[in-house]
Amino acid sequence: LLSALIEAAVTELSMAISCLIHVYSSSFDANFQLASIPKRPPCADISLDSQLSFTVYAAHNIPEAWVNSITAIVFPRHQVAPFPIVGINSASKNTEVLAWTCSPLYPKERLIHGTVLLSMTLHSTLTTTMITPGICSTDTPTLVTLQIDFPETNLEFIKPEPEERRGDFEAPTKNCLKHITRLSQTRSLLLLSEQQRRILWFYRYYCNNQNCSLPLVLGSAPSWDRMTISEMYAVLRRWRFSNPLEALGLLTFSFPDQDIRRTAVQQIENLTNDELLEYLPQLVQVLKFEWSLESPLVKLLLNRSLQSIQVAHQLYWLLKNAQNEVHFKIWYQKLLAALQFCAGKTLNDEFSKEGKLIRILEDIAKKVKAASDPKRKEVLKVELNRLQQFFQEVKVCRLPLNPALVVQGIEADSCSYFTSNAFPLKISFTNAIAPSGNINVIFKIGDDLRQDMLVLQMIRVMDSIWLQEGLDMQMIIYRCLSTGKGQGLIQMVPDATTLAKIHRESGLIGPLKENTIKKWFRHHHPLESSYQEAIRNFFYSCAGWCVVTFILGVCDRHSDNIMLTNAGHMFHIDFGRFLGHAQTFGSIRRDRAPFIFTSEMEYFITEGGKNPQRFQEFVELCCRAYNIVRKHSQLLLNLLEMMLHAGLPELNSIQDLKYVYDNLRPQDSDIQATSYFTRKIRESLECFPVKLNNLIHTLVQISVTGFAKPPASDTVPQEWMMLDAEKSIARATILGFNKKSDSLYLVQVVQTCNVVTFVEKSFDQFSKLHSHLQKQFPSHALPEFPHSWHLPFTDLEHKRVKVLNIYLKQLLSGSRKLANNELVLSFFLNWSKNTLAEGSSSVTLGPQSTDHKPGVQLAISYESTRLTIMLKHMRNLRLPDGSAPSAHAEFYLLPDPYEVSRRKTRTAPKSSDPTYNEIVVYDKVTELKGCILKLVVKSKGTFVGAVNIQLSSVQLNEEKWYPLGNSVI
Repeated sequence: LLSALIEAAVTELSMAISCLIHVYSSSFDANFQLASIPKRPPCADISLDSQLSFTVYAAHNIPEAWVNSITAIVFPRHQVAPFPIVGINSASKNTEVLAWTCSPLYPKERLIHGTVLLSMTLHSTLTTTMITPGICSTDTPTLVTLQIDFPETNLEFIKPEPEERRGDFEAPTKNCLKHITRLSQTRSLLLLSEQQRRILWFYRYYCNNQNCSLPLVLGSAPSWDRMTISEMYAVLRRWRFSNPLEALGLLTFSFPDQDIRRTAVQQIENLTNDELLEYLPQLVQVLKFEWSLESPLVKLLLNRSLQSIQVAHQLYWLLKNAQNEVHFKIWYQKLLAALQFCAGKTLNDEFSKEGKLIRILEDIAKKVKAASDPKRKEVLKVELNRLQQFFQEVKVCRLPLNPALVVQGIEADSCSYFTSNAFPLKISFTNAIAPSGNINVIFKIGDDLRQDMLVLQMIRVMDSIWLQEGLDMQMIIYRCLSTGKGQGLIQMVPDATTLAKIHRESGLIGPLKENTIKKWFRHHHPLESSYQEAIRNFFYSCAGWCVVTFILGVCDRHSDNIMLTNAGHMFHIDFGRFLGHAQTFGSIRRDRAPFIFTSEMEYFITEGGKNPQRFQEFVELCCRAYNIVRKHSQLLLNLLEMMLHAGLPELNSIQDLKYVYDNLRPQDSDIQATSYFTRKIRESLECFPVKLNNLIHTLVQISVTGFAKPPASDTVPQEWMMLDAEKSIARATILGFNKKSDSLYLVQVVQTCNVVTFVEKSFDQFSKLHSHLQKQFPSHALPEFPHSWHLPFTDLEHKRVKVLNIYLKQLLSGSRKLANNELVLSFFLNWSKNTLAEGSSSVTLGPQSTDHKPGVQLAISYESTRLTIMLKHMRNLRLPDGSAPSAHAEFYLLPDPYEVSRRKTRTAPKSSDPTYNEIVVYDKVTELKGCILKLVVKSKGTFVGAVNIQLSSVQLNEEKWYPLGNSVI
């Protein structure tokens, strides 16, 4: 009897061990399994209407800190069941998630059954919307493992059939259809309110690619129950995609359904390999929401990698970098292993060489950064030998930035480091493809470059949109690649200089001078033809960067991260802050301009105001580029939404999407957007803090680079300009001085009209001014001047600043006759009769007007009793004395017996060719026949010109110039 009991116990124990081994090998990626699978118990009697129930059997290896009050809570969602362990803190009584895991309810198309072991993640930061099977490790059990017993069943997953349930739906009215179109202009599902989603779903059978987008319609479905899914499939089946890129929105975390995702991939398959490359970062991110390595999206990317080395190469580095994401490390490791399995030996050897190159660069960068200042150059020189040795071993290697760049060594003498906090390396690689020159790159550690990668990718997409429309904005968009956590490569653009360096070459107040950029280009282009080409390149590239940096809300803009090439292209670098996340000083935003477009840029474009119509062309170009991009708002918002869970510091919420949506203004008409962006250009031009910010960056560099050699001391002119009283000086204050031997003092001059300017003056120049004042005003009691013999030798310059400021305060606050004297005004404002205008050059950037008569450009439209007039530009305006007016326009719609039709625009100060782009609207205009539009241009009450336009004869929706008469009509 005892023997029989022992035998039964051993058999039962063996069966239990076999079952445990089977459960383990089924739950994890074990390299073993049982020779024979244990018999399963009989299937439970579960019908389709039954509620799913299961037993949370145990949580193994719970940490001691969790022992007090642990509660398990289960809440299945969609077709994935998350299982968090929630603990109640015995001291604070607060509830917190201690760990979580999840499992698909229908793995391999069959309801989960039997005992399963689930590895738990000891993080609570992930939201439930992000829970997907890919984040759960199946390699080996983690510290805490959850054991769950599901009933044994044979239930298979049956996909719902597409079924329309129109019922007694009435066809929507025209107003309803217009409302659907307006809702579709939201472009992003995440920006729709619950009520807006209900409206879209209610009218789902009347939505199509003309008035809506599929992600908005399907994403508005109220639930994921069987009946709703069947209706979603019905909408999906009849939908006709207008563009494969429309399907990108179906791959976000909002769509867990595999059939919907499969349809999206079928559309994306229509993209070429080059087109796919543009959107690869987003596609790698949404791999998080795939269920297995056999998903259509995974197969598509692996298949394209076999077709294109560019796709394989970029996919490799994106997957390698994505392994740094905590929750998805195991999932991305599997995807990378799948890619390497498909790639073959030759390509894997190439990946291995590139990885070794990056590891050497990382080690060198760490040693250079850690070295003391005196030894840093020597450390770099010694460490570069490792790179030389690497190339002796491998002969050639492709750069991770671009597989088309093949290098065979380095030019050690051209390698260096930058003196910023991270001490990034500048590496000069020798090109293996003769006769091309060296390839210079920056290797950086300590900075997360993924955000830079995203901004540059979005700019590249916008540039592609322009090029497809036949508009070449001369954009220079360099390459950037994150090669690991807090490290990466940046392409260096040849023959490029920071605006800060250009400013420093122009002296202490270089950032405040209007002609700095113009002089720099003149120096580099003595030939007129190449100078004209530089203006053209600057004209287009500046406009392009104004648009892209505004849409993306690129912040922390100053002269050190704006660059100019010798050929004239302007471009931005360093995108650590975007989406309006500006740095602040206290409560003050550091970036107060919508984008960087300064008066010195306008000065260069218009040749110092000699070609004012070119500014109008610049505004038109900006607005055209802006409107072209706005038509693709859905694509841009989808690309950003797909990156919401990439772990970027400044793109992680719906509000970040809303920021870009607000800047794109997809709900606006083209003329509304044109008017809006024109205002932004004006705000940027009038934003003095931008210049002050650039000045600060120049002053910060004093101790590092010093200033350019100051010009020879000015002599006080013998003839003086008579200046208006409004130009008189309220105060002048010395802010600082140049440390060079011939000290120049930076003086801030505030005029009574609140205009702020800056000048550089030497101590000798102040002394000469005082001498001239003594000669001209012998009877006046002048302030005592602090001559050199009155001052101590120690700390001389600081003492001079102090006493000179006292002198200036007494001089300008004393006698008004003295303070407003031509000597004083000319000294501080640098004005004289002998000032010669700079030579001008002309370059044709667009259609040039040969008509020198005054005119006004209008665009008139009329729809549904609404008359809309856009005042675009005026040209060749003059006051009777020949000066430029400060003009505004007044509109009247005649007949107007009650004089209620007057509309007035803003005043454009002191301009013969002002730009407005302002909209005037008249409602309830029943017909145009017999209506006359009267436009009068005035300047501070003085009549400038006028025109009467018979509206019945106007060609609507076209821009046209109208001549301005010189008498009241």
